[in-house]
Amino acid sequence: MFTGIVETMGRVVGLKKDTNAYFQIESIIGRELKVDQSVSHNGVCLTVVKVMGKIHHAVAISETLLKSNMGSLRIGDRLNLERCMLSNGRFDGHIVQGHVDQTGIVKSIRDQQGSWLIDITYDPAGGNVTVEKGSIAVNGVSLTCFNSLPGAFTVAIIPFTYEQTTFNDLKEGDTVNLEFDIIGKYVKAIMNYKL
Repeated sequence: MFTGIVETMGRVVGLKKDTNAYFQIESIIGRELKVDQSVSHNGVCLTVVKVMGKIHHAVAISETLLKSNMGSLRIGDRLNLERCMLSNGRFDGHIVQGHVDQTGIVKSIRDQQGSWLIDITYDPAGGNVTVEKGSIAVNGVSLTCFNSLPGAFTVAIIPFTYEQTTFNDLKEGDTVNLEFDIIGKYVKAIMNYKL
C-alpha cells in the first residue's frame, strides 16, 4: 500500500518491449531497493526484479500496459517513485494501492503565479467517479480534486509538488494514470449491489 506522497523521481535508462515492457530505472533510492519489493512507478505498483547499483529493474505486463501510461514511456523519461508505506509511518496522503483504474488526458495547465491548475478528463464509461474535495492519485501523486464532473476534474499543484514530481514535465494532451479513491469505489459497489 502507498500514500501518494512521491519519494523521488527516477529516470528510465533501459527499456525493452515485447508483449511486456522491461524497465531499467535509475534513482537515488535504487541502492536501497531489494528484489521482490513493491514500488509505485507513476502510480503503478511494480515488483523490483533486479537491482544493480542505483538502477532497479521492473516489468510491466500487457494488462498494466493497457490500463496505464507505462507503455508510452521512453528512455530518458522521468517517473514518480514511492516505496510502500511503513506500518509505523505517518499517513500523509490517502490510501493508494498502486492499481491504476484508467488513464486520463491533461486538457489544460494554467499557471496561477505560484501554483498550477490542471484540468483532466477521463472516459466516464469506466464507472469511476470523483467527488468535490475528494482524493485522487494522478501518476501516483495524492491530490485533492475539485470541479468534479462526470469524466472531468481539476487539481491544484503547489510549487513543492510541481518541482519534486513529474508534473513539471506534463503538457496538454499528455496521458496520466488515474487511481480513484478506494473508499469511493467500495461505496459505489455497495450501492450497486443487489440482494
